[in-house]
Amino acid sequence: MNNFNLHLPTQLCFGKDQHKELSKLIPANSKVLLLYGGGSIKRNGIYEKVIRELTSFDVIEFGGIEANPQYSTLLQALEVIKTQQINFMLAVGGGSVIDGTKFLASAALYSGDNSWDILEKGQRTEIGLPFGTVLTLPATGSEMNSGAVISRKETGQKLTMGGPGLFPLFSIADPCVVASLPQRQLANGIADAFTHVMEQYMTYPTSASLQDRISEGILSTLIDIAPKVMSEPENFEVAANFMWCCNMALNGIIQKGVPTDWSIHAIGHEITAAYGIDHARTLAIVLPSMYRYKIEKKETKLAQYGRRVLGISGDSRKVAELAIDQTEDFFRSLGISTKLSEYNVDNLSSFPQSCVNAMEKQRNIILGEHKDIRSADVLSILEAVI
Repeated sequence: MNNFNLHLPTQLCFGKDQHKELSKLIPANSKVLLLYGGGSIKRNGIYEKVIRELTSFDVIEFGGIEANPQYSTLLQALEVIKTQQINFMLAVGGGSVIDGTKFLASAALYSGDNSWDILEKGQRTEIGLPFGTVLTLPATGSEMNSGAVISRKETGQKLTMGGPGLFPLFSIADPCVVASLPQRQLANGIADAFTHVMEQYMTYPTSASLQDRISEGILSTLIDIAPKVMSEPENFEVAANFMWCCNMALNGIIQKGVPTDWSIHAIGHEITAAYGIDHARTLAIVLPSMYRYKIEKKETKLAQYGRRVLGISGDSRKVAELAIDQTEDFFRSLGISTKLSEYNVDNLSSFPQSCVNAMEKQRNIILGEHKDIRSADVLSILEAVI
């Protein structure tokens, strides 16, 4: 097992009506910027619940943060922070709103001239403007980690950022919100959490037995509850297990002491940047192709997953191959297409090369747990998803 340092400073308030804790969790005398997305929180009643708990604070609102948070939109919010002297932020939404808030937490205290440098130059944020979250969409685990992904439409970039200054001070996670989510978002949340686990688990065998078992437990639970999440989102116990799986998939615990991959995410981000396809769906497109391409290096772990999680028996290569097939079938059972040609996109034949070019423009392509996935490999993987 590798050495690791685990610090999870976010206070997670999980369960029914936890929004009632907001007035105690936000520091007294805070001037709060309330951030949200397209307005669904006003239709499903969450907005009213939150506002009711903020009467003792000076609150300014900023809505309209996109599903893939755009740098240009966030610059508008940054201006509000500076002109209104905001000293606390509250993100009410899913991973995109929370990610956007993390960028603002960093940019608000950034001393440089161009806040995009935080992402483009990979600068860690050690201290950020404090913020909390009210989770409305389980998927990314952003409510309890320090990572974020921000898009810039005018340059076609989608970049990551992180650092200890980007952990939320607290997060409210009420599974009751799952009942109001559309089928597409439920499917995306399941696929997103599932792939988060796979990126940290599907590498090569190590002595970190507990991390493997926790990962396998999350994967097994997601597979088991997925049909009920889709058909009975109002079932509180199902929703609670779903939300907790999404959090556990990316709160840092299963990542410690083990090698991780993240090549699927790196390529998936480029598909979203090019075509605007939902993040979770790009992961479902790339994952089967990636694992088939890297089966030699991942065979042992794929077979372990196939036996322990999917209940497949046989020789390792056969189990590994069937495990990939069944995982792709799982995504498709959620209504998620796993081929790029099944989406309404243009320039399919030229996309693999243009995607590689876009990735190379940002930095050298060196991906995977072995750092052995280069430009030619990405091209082959992308050609297989068409």
